[in-house]
Order: sequence, then C-alpha cells, then structure tokens
Amino acid sequence: MPLTAFMAVLLAAAMHATWNLYAKRAAGSRHFVWLYSAASVAVYTPIVLWVVIDEHLRLAPIQLLALAGTAVLHLGYSLMLQAGYRASDLSLVYPIARGFGPLLSFVGAVVLLGEPITWLSVAGVALIVSGILLVSGLTREPHRAPRAGIFFGLATGFFIAAYTLNDGWAVKVLLVSPFLIDYTGNLFRVLVLSPQAWMDRSTVAREMRTYATPALVVAVLGPLGYILVLYAMRVAPISHVAPARELATLIGTYFGARLLRERAGPTRIAGAVCIVAGVISLAFAN
Repeated sequence: MPLTAFMAVLLAAAMHATWNLYAKRAAGSRHFVWLYSAASVAVYTPIVLWVVIDEHLRLAPIQLLALAGTAVLHLGYSLMLQAGYRASDLSLVYPIARGFGPLLSFVGAVVLLGEPITWLSVAGVALIVSGILLVSGLTREPHRAPRAGIFFGLATGFFIAAYTLNDGWAVKVLLVSPFLIDYTGNLFRVLVLSPQAWMDRSTVAREMRTYATPALVVAVLGPLGYILVLYAMRVAPISHVAPARELATLIGTYFGARLLRERAGPTRIAGAVCIVAGVISLAFAN
C-alpha cells in the first residue's frame, strides 16, 4: 500500500472512532441520523457543487447505478449502527461491526474480484473470528451474551462490506468522485427521513438543541474520513484499504471503556486486539 494511502487510512480511522463516540453519546436521539445527514448536506454542498462544475460532470447510467447503491447501503448502515448504539455498548457493537465488515469485504474481493488467498489472509480471518467471539462474550457464557449488540454489530458489518465493495468499484473503475459518493448517501438519507422528521418536528427541534454538538461532529468527520478512504482505494487495492481502516477498532473500544465507562474487561480488550491483528494480516496478505 502506498504511504500516502496508508496515512490517509490512519487519519480516517481516528476520525471514524471519534465520530462514533459522539454518535453513541446521542443514542437517545430518535432523529439523530436525519440531524447529522442534514448538517452534512449543508456543510458539503458548496464543495460538491465546485466538483460538479470543475469536472463538467456528466454521469453515465452505470455510474448512476453505483450512486443508487451507495445511497441505499449507507442508509441501511446508518440506521443499523444507531439502533445498535441504542441497544448495546459502543465497545461491543463497534468492534464486531468493524471486524465483520472487512472480513466480508475480503471474501467479496476474493470471490468477485478474483484476488488470491494466502496463509496470511487465512490467519487474518481466524484472528477476526476469534476477536468477535471474545468481544461478544460467546466464549464465556453464550446464554448470557448480549444478543441485541451482537446482532446489530453483525448486521452493521454486512452493510459495511456491501458499501465498501460498491463504493470501491465506483471510485476505482467508474472514476466517480469520492465527494459525490459520500454526498449522495447523505442527501438520500435526508430525503427518506425528512417526512418522519417533519411529522415529529417538535422532537426534532428539541433534539437539535440537545445533540447539536454530536450531530455537527458526525456531519463533518464522517464524510471527511470516508472521502479519505475512497481516495486511498483509488491508489491501493480495495482488499488492503478496507481491512486497514479498521485500526479504528482499538480506538473505539478504548473510548467505550474509558470515556463512556462501559464494562469492557480484559477479554473484550483482547478481542479488539485480535480483530486489529486480523485486519492488519488481511491488509498485507497479498
């Protein structure tokens, strides 16, 4: 992986863990996804307009299809992630989602793109699976494991893998602007969720005052971090970038344990370390 791509991924990982911390703090909000999506559209519209004008943008049907895919997949991801944070701990949902996502992304890259399997990639898969088991608590008392957190973590990971493959294909093969990809997802979420927000506008107004800071942090850092990842995908293999960005797993687990006072014991921390080791193995497997 080129150094510039690796540095972009590292910076994006720090941004990702940070905005997830704020998203968890806003878990009590019923309309948080709409709040930060609307704020993001407002912040990034001038930049996207400049990109459209500068590139004399004319989208082919296949590019529009890719943008439609990212819109739907990112909507599912955002709703599933926020539901997970309402139901369970950041230090549980976040590592599972960020571990399961690159695992599926790697499998998709092998099956759909024909990328080779090596002993290092097999070791990475084993480490990720082990980490997920440790983080979820299934290795200790399976019958008492927080099933809601596990479910939402795995479901979120599925959406991560799906939009990673779709968006990586869009920027690498179709040469769609990373700014346009992220902006499309935010704009679609605003359009889909606006009717519900309007019907419950008194609650939205109250939540705007209560969760203004978390919404603004997510609105700025979420797109910026993902745009960095998409630019990295243009110059490096998708199967390397997707796992490498999950270095944010350790940061997210630390935030949950230290800043949110969640019960993240040694086993959960060890699981997060296994997930990180696994995604690093996948990143350098080829």
